Order: sequence, then C-alpha cells, then structure tokens
Amino acid sequence: MTPTITPRVRNLVLLFLAVACALLAGAAPASAHAALTGSDPRQGAVVAQAPAQVALTFSEEVAMNGDSLRVLDPKGARVDTGKPAHVSGTTYSVRLRGGLAKGTYTVTYQVVSADSHPVGGAYTFSIGAPSKTAVVAGGQDVGGGFVGWLYGIGRYVSYAGFIVLTGGAAFVLACWQRGAGVRAVQRLVVSGWVALTAATLALLLLRGSYTTSGKAGDIFDLNLLGEVLQTKTGAALVSRLLLLAAAALFVAVLFGAYEKREAEEKRDLTFGLAIGGVVVAAGLAASWALAEHASVGLQPGIAMPVDVVHLLAVAAWLGGLVALLVALYRAPADTPVEAAAVRRFSRLAFGSVVALVATGIYQSWRQVGSWSALTGTRYGQLLLIKAGLVLLMVAVAWFSRRWTGRLADAVTGGAAARTATGSATGSGRGSVTGPRKAPVGAKKPVGARTGAADGETGGDGADEDTAGETDSGAAGKAGAAGEAGAKAGDSRRAAQLARQRAAVDAARQKRLRDGDPNRFGLRRSVLMEAGVAVVLLAVTTVLTQTEPGRTEEEAKAATASSSSSAASSSTGAAALDLPFDTGGQNGRGVVRIDLDPARVGANELHVYAQRPDGKPFDVAELKIAFTLPAQKIGPLPVAPDHITIGHWAADGVQIPMAGDWEVAVTVRTSDIDQVTVTKNVKIG
Repeated sequence: MTPTITPRVRNLVLLFLAVACALLAGAAPASAHAALTGSDPRQGAVVAQAPAQVALTFSEEVAMNGDSLRVLDPKGARVDTGKPAHVSGTTYSVRLRGGLAKGTYTVTYQVVSADSHPVGGAYTFSIGAPSKTAVVAGGQDVGGGFVGWLYGIGRYVSYAGFIVLTGGAAFVLACWQRGAGVRAVQRLVVSGWVALTAATLALLLLRGSYTTSGKAGDIFDLNLLGEVLQTKTGAALVSRLLLLAAAALFVAVLFGAYEKREAEEKRDLTFGLAIGGVVVAAGLAASWALAEHASVGLQPGIAMPVDVVHLLAVAAWLGGLVALLVALYRAPADTPVEAAAVRRFSRLAFGSVVALVATGIYQSWRQVGSWSALTGTRYGQLLLIKAGLVLLMVAVAWFSRRWTGRLADAVTGGAAARTATGSATGSGRGSVTGPRKAPVGAKKPVGARTGAADGETGGDGADEDTAGETDSGAAGKAGAAGEAGAKAGDSRRAAQLARQRAAVDAARQKRLRDGDPNRFGLRRSVLMEAGVAVVLLAVTTVLTQTEPGRTEEEAKAATASSSSSAASSSTGAAALDLPFDTGGQNGRGVVRIDLDPARVGANELHVYAQRPDGKPFDVAELKIAFTLPAQKIGPLPVAPDHITIGHWAADGVQIPMAGDWEVAVTVRTSDIDQVTVTKNVKIG
C-alpha cells in the first residue's frame, strides 16, 4: 500500500512553523549591540559642581543625530545645548547650560550602533545632592513597537529569501540540471527572489522610523529616507537591490535559455552561469557583512570575508535542501530526481557543513571571547542551541545518505531487470509475423454498414430501371460519407484514449515511485532535515539581533569598575575612569585613577590600566599631569612606579591648592600610537 504523505507533510510543516514562531515571539524587539561602558558624570554620582558637559562612552562607534543625547533637569526640561559631538574613539559628549541648580538630572540616549541596531537607555546623576525627579526615563524601548515588529519580520523574510534563491539555484546548476525545467523548482527559486526583493524594499522604508521615532506614520517620510540612504545600512540595502536586478537576469537565463539548450550546449553556459551566480550571491551576502556584526569589533578585515563564506555555506546547504525536498515531492513522474543528483547534493552539503563549522568557530571566538560568555550570556546560549541544531541536521543527513545509497542500488537493479525483460520481449515480438486479425465480434461503423446495405440494394435493382441506378449511387455516396465520419470519430477517440492511457501510466508510475520504500525513506529524512533547518534559521536570525557575548561582558566589567569607583569616592577618595583609544591595534582600554584622600597636601595615587574586557593592560608608557586652569597652575607631572601588570602607583603626590583640577593621562600603546585623555577632579 502506498504510504500517505500529504497529511504528514502538513502536520510537520505546521509543527516546525509553530516552533519557529515561538522562537520569534521570545526574541527581544531590539537588542543592543553597542553597550554603554562609561559615562562622565557616572551613573548615580553626586558631583559638587555642575559639569560643563556630559560624556558617554560605548563599546563601539555609534551614529547620532541632534536628539540622540538629552539631559533633563528634575522638572523634565532639557538643559543640553547644541548637537552631540564626537570626542575621541567611542566617546561622545553634549554641552550643558551654565548655572544648573542642585538636584537629580536624567541623561537619555538613543543611538544606532555600528552594526546597524538601535540602542537606547537612560541614567541619572545629581548636582549637590539627590532630589526627586518628574522624569520618566525613555529610550529603552527603541526599536520596538509595531515598526520594530515589522522590521524584525522583514529581516527574517530577507534571510529566508536569500537562502531559497541562492541554494535553489545552486542545487539546479550543481546537482540536478534537469530541474531547470521543473515548474515547482522554478516557482521556488523565483519566490525566493520575490521575497528577498520585497523584504529589502520594506527594510529600506522602515529603517528611518525604526531607528528614530518608531512611529508608523514616519515610514514614508522622505526626509528620513534621505537620511537612511546616507548611512552604512542604507547603502547596503540599495546595493542589495542593484544586485537583485542582476539576480533576476540570472534566474531568467537559468529557467529560459539554459533549460532549452541541448546537453552539449549547456556545458559552456553552465560555467558562465556558475561564475556569474557565485559573484551575485557573494555580493548579496556581503550586503549583510558590510552592515552588521562582521563590520565592527575585532579583525573586521578578516571577519567580513569569513561572514560572506558563512552565509553562502548556509544558503547552499539549507536552500539546496529545500529545493531537494520540493523536487522529491512535486517533480512530475517523467522527471524524477535521480539518485546521482542526490549524491551530488550530498557532496555539496558536506562541503558546506565543513565551511560552516570552520567559519562558525572563528565567528564564535570573535563574538563570545570567553567560556564564561558562552554559557553566561544570551548570545552564547543561543550559539550553543545553534550548534546543537547543526549537529542534529548532520545526523539526519547521514540517514538521508543511507537512503540515497539504497535508492541508487534499487535503481541499478531495476534497470538491469528491465534490460533483460526488454531483450526477451523483443525476441518474442520478432518471431510474430503477418497482419493482425480483427477481434472476434468487432462491430463495423454504422455508416459503413448502412452504405454496404444500400449498395447491395442498388445492385439488386440494377436491371429494373434508371431511377433505381440513381438511388443506388446516392446511397453509395452516403455510405462513403458515413465511413469518412466514422474514421474522423475514430481518430478523436484514439487521441482521447491515448491521453487517458498517458494519464493512467503517469499515475501508475507515480504510485510505483511513491510506493518505493527507499524513495519514501529519503523523502521522510529530507523532510526532517528541512524542519530542523526552519528552526535553525529562526535561531540564527534571533542571534543576529542579540548583543554579542564579548560586548555584554565588557559592559558588565565597566559597570563593576564604575561601582567600585563610586564606593571609593564615598570614603573621601577620588576615582576617575578615563577610556582611551590610541587608534592602533589593541589600542583601546580604560585608565582608572584612585587619588586618596583627594585633598590639599600629600596624596596617594594608584593607576590601573585595563583592556575593554576588564583584564590588566600593560601599556608601553603612561604619564600623568595635574593642572589648575583657574589659577594657571601646572601642569604638574607625576611619574608613577610600575607595580605589577596594569598597575602603577606614586606616594606623596602634592596638590598645592583646592579647586577643580584637570588630570591629563597620556597613554602610549606602541612606538607611534599615543593619546592623551583628560578629566576634572575636585580637590578639597
């Protein structure tokens, strides 16, 4: 009995879609990929005098507009003036009005990280003493709401469209060239192109509202669209649209001229399509690499090409798997998927998995950075889930490979049997000679019988009179016409019977094909692979919207450092955090200065240099100088002694006068990479 497949297909697809939707529902609407690692004044700090500006330091460069940084007084009125300025490295500041009253002030920020994701947050500091504030901190929900939901859907659809378009075309060219003429495969690849194109246009329109107001009414704001086109993400989306135009030409040739060529003519065209397809697919993958995780952080020059290879490997594996599944279920009976095509795809999938694992290991190290981040951050946990799904797919693919081998053996054995049977049948037919006899009891056509009867009647009355001869001739003509009509009816019936026989033969071949246990087993295992692939795609897309583990740990380390500094400050000592970036390789870090008791006279100075991940950092050279601009005193240089890795100290540092002193720290990380950072400290 032929196994019933359609209900199983429907149930499994619904199950996997439900799992994917559950993963989508659990994803945060906008996860920050740039983290706030420092601020001046610090969060929760109480300063004696009103600062001239507020400075924020992020884990990576960010994009800002005029309202990205706002400082609000206890009543909610803005006290910042001018547009935010880029100070140095990843530090940005906004100036404040003079003469600010005592109380608690709220700093809100809404920026776009270098990997294209919006980041928002808020914190408070106080002048003189804390007070009540009427401000409800906003900005934390940036990238959420209805527009954020639409933008997230657009990202999922764009990834899925790219995978189906690229992987389906690769499956046809590299594994099953006969599939270029299969309607179901054509519809699959074209639907991937349509989905990717529509999603890219939607993302371009949604981008402005997504990174600013989040209002649906701003989706078609041409001013916002113009601003988006000037950003890195906007340029990447426009480039993707241009490449999709080239992809449309590729698809038209693949399913048009290519499908109609003879086998020998296809060889040269196959090579040309393969080269052009790889170039277009790599360009599409680069449109993601240039605008997201790979373009920022450690080693972007290596990370971007690695990310392109990673995306192409995913598309070749998962997209080819979907194309194989469609071919197994929807290919017509006269164009079945050969075992050789499945074997070729198996080799392609194996190569893709090898590339996927190699590039995935590098990306994991780059984005996670430590074992603690692998298990202690959401990004690391999602990465472990993704790795588990990849292993599961490899295991299911192993079963598919076994079914492919059995199917190939069955096809070979069946072909040999058919060859032997055909030889015997041909010998038997060759021995039969002579014309076939009409079946017993076969009826003649009505017209022929009538004509024959009339002819006989006319013949019997030929010797009676001339009128009888005339009647006889007329009857003979009528009989001939009836015979011609019978022949025409026979040809129509023959054509109809031929079509019926062809339909019956096709249905019989389909039943035989579907009833083959080896083919059915292959279908079932490939369907399981496709189901796991749906979940894998959902996890991967959520992963691209999640803050990398390395960044999250850097933010935690900066918060801990800030907290420890605030604690020491409450005991009478002054603590300063000065982020620096010399611009060279490994040139970023934070210098922390502890000055005790931060009063006129002798003070004890400790200096700590740390990398962004909080580890001690032995810079090549470190200099410190104190200046009191109000009294034109200084700079007073201090040469601290190196104590241990990342730690310098000096005793008896003399501060001659109270006031608002400027501390300048010069950091040199190589022979040519050097920077000076400053911060004020109140000396009582």
